[in-house]
Amino acid sequence: MWVILVLLLAAGCRAPDADRASIHPSGVTVREVQPQPGALALPLKDGSIRFAVIGDSGRGDPPQYAVAAQMVAWRARFPFAFVLMLGDNIYDRHTPQDYIDKFEAPYAALLEAGVTFHASIGNHDDDAQVFYSKFNMGGNRYHTFRKSERRLEALTGAAVRFLVLDSRSMDPKQLEWLRSELAASGSNWKIVYFHHPLYTSGRYQSSARALRIAVEPILTAGGVQVVFAGHEHFYERTHPQNGIVYFVSGAAGSLRRGDIHRSPLTAKGFDDDYHFMLVEVSGDELFFQAISRDGATVDAGVITRIQRHE
Repeated sequence: MWVILVLLLAAGCRAPDADRASIHPSGVTVREVQPQPGALALPLKDGSIRFAVIGDSGRGDPPQYAVAAQMVAWRARFPFAFVLMLGDNIYDRHTPQDYIDKFEAPYAALLEAGVTFHASIGNHDDDAQVFYSKFNMGGNRYHTFRKSERRLEALTGAAVRFLVLDSRSMDPKQLEWLRSELAASGSNWKIVYFHHPLYTSGRYQSSARALRIAVEPILTAGGVQVVFAGHEHFYERTHPQNGIVYFVSGAAGSLRRGDIHRSPLTAKGFDDDYHFMLVEVSGDELFFQAISRDGATVDAGVITRIQRHE
């Protein structure tokens, strides 16, 4: 990956700070909410797009199963239809039994209920994961899919274009694909997710900075509002960076306690326990709630999309 980044720099890609003058004003606002203990912070609006987010999940050990059990319990109140997986989906071995023990068994109740999982690939994942049907990658290491709001009272509502990247190798072909897909998307929400974060207050700040040089200008120019990543084994939400809110959610099965070094970047951080996320999109609002292994709310709020008039 480092060779590719050097080539991109040589071709004229500049760091985000150098491009700041040419970047749009912020395209989102964020408001935190503080629900009562055990309460759902999401509004369950009619026809909304509802999903969960997990990262670095595939250990096959008791903490992963405990987080999965919380997902099942919260789905009784918030019936999400699909799950975004942020990479490191299956750790260590990748035998058929590992796929059962580290994915199919912990999430069996969700799979049986018809919940679909949409995976990105991480550095601990086997390349062949892209062909595993339950990860819905279609044999591709980067891909895209779209979800639409379904309102009874209107024919139109929010639409989300999800773009799934392979952050292990942000080669020029993938970056050009990302640029083209963002330009062609007519969806009012654009959400990108992958494994390695572009912003982090954890141990991988140097590699995040290098990756950011290649990717962030494309995300900003393409009108992306939200980015999810894993790799760091904690939860972090940034203050908006060039119009984008970045989430790190890498503790659905792996945890590094005390690994966040909070900075002005950090809007909210949590490295005390495992967690997952619930997300709802309706109209110009995206509601989020991060929930720990014991069911406590870690972070919650609403991101409002600001329509730009160029």
